[in-house]
Amino acid sequence: MKSSQKIRNFLIAAFFISIAASCSRFKENKPLNSVFVAHTGARPAAVLQTGGNPLWFRLTEEGPVLLDSIEDAAMSAALVPWPLALHIRFLYEKDGEIIFVINRDGFIKLVPYKGAIEGITLFRFSGGEYWRQYTIGGFVIYNGDPAALLYLDDHFLSSASPPPLLRTWTFNMQSNMPFPLTIPALEMYPAEEGWEADTLRYGLGGLIYYRVVKRNDAKPAVLMFSSKDLSKKGNEISSDIFFNSAIRKEEISNPLLPPLPEGFFYTNTGRVGNNLFASWEEQEDYNIGAAGFVVIKITYSGY
Repeated sequence: MKSSQKIRNFLIAAFFISIAASCSRFKENKPLNSVFVAHTGARPAAVLQTGGNPLWFRLTEEGPVLLDSIEDAAMSAALVPWPLALHIRFLYEKDGEIIFVINRDGFIKLVPYKGAIEGITLFRFSGGEYWRQYTIGGFVIYNGDPAALLYLDDHFLSSASPPPLLRTWTFNMQSNMPFPLTIPALEMYPAEEGWEADTLRYGLGGLIYYRVVKRNDAKPAVLMFSSKDLSKKGNEISSDIFFNSAIRKEEISNPLLPPLPEGFFYTNTGRVGNNLFASWEEQEDYNIGAAGFVVIKITYSGY
């Protein structure tokens, strides 16, 4: 086995051991194996029941917190550069469900609640302390699995953390913890050899675009690629093509969305059953303060 693979296997094992240890602190009177039994299958964090009023949630390191109103979010979090801030970075909607990736935290999945009441089941998949060190640099679907890219952003703040060796992550409904996912196109530029991947996204032409960088080397390099298939190396492209390939987001305008305080903006929208979802942020230049989402019941069929 190559030394780089040994390092990777050790880090994966160490990560899950540390997660298990943190879980055991909440179950001090139970043996370790019962912790794993308790975490077989993702457990809902909440079931949301929407009525006539919007449900406002603010993101925290402990998970989403319900607010009485959006006004309670004002000045509730310090303004920090966006790579360091908790906020919903990417959203993916399919088959009446929503997945979104939270910067510095993990994944959340919203699905229609299957029970006696109408509502939405919220699942949270937190990466814990490991994810809090890094910034989300992209999100794609790889072989049917959601895949988020982590990278170390030290542009705004010098960090003592190393670039992530475990840089692409996914989740499933077997546990509330995300886990590493191997994407061959990125692994051709190994983190163990000094390569960093900081961008992985969809772009124009239905292609996936990614960028890898080697900074601390006698021969620094920045390489950019487009690809139809991340199981193999993509086509190297120029920086002009790479940057012009980004899909520009349109300003969100929806008559069903309630007004936000000054300095707050909607960033993504989606639908789960008869409910409208929208993420919001408090923004000032490159900084983000409070961030979260709102869920609204759709009361007419014209939407």
